[in-house]
Amino acid sequence: MKDLRVGIIGIGNMGSAHLHCIAGGEIKGMSVSAVCDINCEKLKNAKAEFPRLSVYNDWRALLADSGVDAVVIAVPHPLHAEIGIAAFESGRHVLVEKPEDISVSAAERLNQAAVKSGKIFGIMFNQRTNGLFRRAREIVKGGKLGALKRSVWIITNWYRTQSYYNSGGWRATWKGEGGGVLLNQAPHNLDLWQWICGMPVSVTAFCSVAKFHNIEVEDEASLYTAYADGSTGVFITSTGDYPGTNRLEISGTLGKLVIEDGVLKHWSLKEDERAVCISSARSFCSIDTEYNEYRCGSETAHRGILQNFADAVLSGEELIAPGAEGINELTISNAAYLSEWSGNTSVNIPLDKEKFDRLLKDKIDSSAHNSGKIISEASNKEYLPRWKVRW
Repeated sequence: MKDLRVGIIGIGNMGSAHLHCIAGGEIKGMSVSAVCDINCEKLKNAKAEFPRLSVYNDWRALLADSGVDAVVIAVPHPLHAEIGIAAFESGRHVLVEKPEDISVSAAERLNQAAVKSGKIFGIMFNQRTNGLFRRAREIVKGGKLGALKRSVWIITNWYRTQSYYNSGGWRATWKGEGGGVLLNQAPHNLDLWQWICGMPVSVTAFCSVAKFHNIEVEDEASLYTAYADGSTGVFITSTGDYPGTNRLEISGTLGKLVIEDGVLKHWSLKEDERAVCISSARSFCSIDTEYNEYRCGSETAHRGILQNFADAVLSGEELIAPGAEGINELTISNAAYLSEWSGNTSVNIPLDKEKFDRLLKDKIDSSAHNSGKIISEASNKEYLPRWKVRW
């Protein structure tokens, strides 16, 4: 294959940025041959700017286009699995926006379709390209922190105004979006959290609905997680704080990591704290510690994921963000919702998918989603700063 020809399904905020990036020649070996959107004005504008594009207002028609080798899915979350499965069944590679879908059961179906198809499956976890998170993962997975004790992530700099939520009938509704801050903004952080520290075995959560905005989903959430090795985690997020905080701290028996303000701080102990605690004859003591810090280098973000996806298809390069891994962060957010809906009880992982789906359906059935409300905002010609890691 000389060039990977993609079709972009959904050219709203994210999809239009992907369109301009790829059509602008920024991704080696990738071109755009078709786009799809239910907003005819967006299609008209895309065709005027890129005359060679094939345009469709139905994603099924785009999948019937033999000139498309892969699809980039950038539509509302509840459609991700449905469209992705159809794309795999039509023989296409798939790159899906986060989250993988709104439920673990839907993500499982999409993962199964990907395996059956034998095609490449990626997900837009663009923050995995950030050098500080990659280094943190290397330190933790390499055992340099010893046995993990605790992780705490305060990620409250996802500030949004009421105008943001009013910009589309699907936003901040159970039917249109499938959740709030945990499903829209924080999937990046939930993914990085499990990518670095591993998956928990239980989640207890408090999810505050409409605490800061006139919406029907949560705009603040606090999670407490437990892990099989005895370590614990706390995750706090919100779209109602300004100025917000982005601070990740990970403690282990051999030291501590703190990532904040674009700096990774690493305290490395010369001796294992557990061994010192047990063997020392002194009531209070200091442990020899080495300190290093690392500044945030380049972050290829969305362009990096697109390039990696193209290279995976064309030359077999390993994916930075395999689509099948999207189920991990979704499992955490599903468990958090189930905990909230069950009286803030502890929810074990694997979670009860049938119970979650039943309760989610109740939310969807009573949702105020307005599918007819379409906003004709200007297309994004660049990736907005708020979509990258912000400190």
